[in-house]
Amino acid sequence: MSIVEVKVPELSESVSEASLIEWKKKVGEPVKADEILIEIETDKIVLEIPSPADGVLSSIERPNGASVLSDQLIATVDTEAVASAPKEEAPKAEEAAPVRPAAQTAAAPKAPTVMPAAEKLMANSGIDAAAVAGTGLGGRITKQDVLSMLKTPAPAAKPEVKPAAKPAAAPRAELSPALGDRPEQRVPMSRLRVRVAERLVQSQSDCAILTTFNEVNMAPVMALRAKYKESFEKKYGIKLGFMSFFVKAAVHALKQFPIINASIEGSDIIYHGYIDIGIAVGSPRGLVVPVLRDADQKSFAQIEREIADFAARAKSGKLTLEELTGGTFTISNGGVYGSLFSTPIINPPQSAILGVHGTKPRPVAENGEVVIRPMNYLAMSYDHRLIDGKEAVLALVAMCDALEDPARLLLDL
Repeated sequence: MSIVEVKVPELSESVSEASLIEWKKKVGEPVKADEILIEIETDKIVLEIPSPADGVLSSIERPNGASVLSDQLIATVDTEAVASAPKEEAPKAEEAAPVRPAAQTAAAPKAPTVMPAAEKLMANSGIDAAAVAGTGLGGRITKQDVLSMLKTPAPAAKPEVKPAAKPAAAPRAELSPALGDRPEQRVPMSRLRVRVAERLVQSQSDCAILTTFNEVNMAPVMALRAKYKESFEKKYGIKLGFMSFFVKAAVHALKQFPIINASIEGSDIIYHGYIDIGIAVGSPRGLVVPVLRDADQKSFAQIEREIADFAARAKSGKLTLEELTGGTFTISNGGVYGSLFSTPIINPPQSAILGVHGTKPRPVAENGEVVIRPMNYLAMSYDHRLIDGKEAVLALVAMCDALEDPARLLLDL
């Protein structure tokens, strides 16, 4: 017998632990090299762990939901074994963290396993576990199984059984229709959501956050984009969007005011000799911020290509830990969701963030006349411990000036 170990990959320094989400295989099932065995969630991304070799999954050392560390053993693959019928209980008994340790010992072997939330709901509704069909792993009864049963009309014979049954069951059953009409579901927060919550609270408590606002006339950028978008796409194979202009405008301002690109470490100010801009991207798991490295050295085409790649891989969960680590400044574009005005929160240890919003036609005064222009409100939140109001305001004005005269971005003026 030749056993190959499956271990948690090396996590980054900023990630202390991860959670096992879902085993794709059961013990005894055949696996192929590079076939996905398990998904592991960190506070940044979801990692897919493949099988290291062809063979049979001989053991699962940690169950779904378990917390794991870098290089921790989670499974083994027997490269010489013959596949057998998969075992129902894949995780080891001592580490499987049974859902109901006390009840499981006393219950009959054939009794279904009930998840805690489902057990509480059945107790409140007077439902016997034997009457619920479990759809969870190994036939486990989940809360959704109970809710589905409550929404299903009860059989005609059931009211006749209630008088002969426990007297206390009747008032509980009367609560079922109301519960079915107003369902609740308690689920644990993902590691990503927990980490986002921690960082936002940290930002609010540790930073002296102020926000300065300005508006920019996007007509020049829109005209330039309309003129060259077809030739741009034909040459570079990527559409010319608006984010590359905002990135270039941010770089333009950060070069003039390097304090905006700096950060605080203890009692020291760290001036970064590079500009790494985080681009906030929505994903099915929540907000992630992949980093555009050396943004000041990239062309419009390179920026557009990387942002499009970030967005696509964020949806499929393929971003790497390295791509989500670091950054000296962040741009958050709430305009893609319809936001008109907001105050973005700084992403520590950065000291500032630019909020971009929807471009809308609005009446503005221009040369003594009221005209309609496509306007965009820009908001820059900054850490007042490090950045004075003057520098923040001038930096945001520099961004607006660059956007209203895009030639500055091309000529680096």
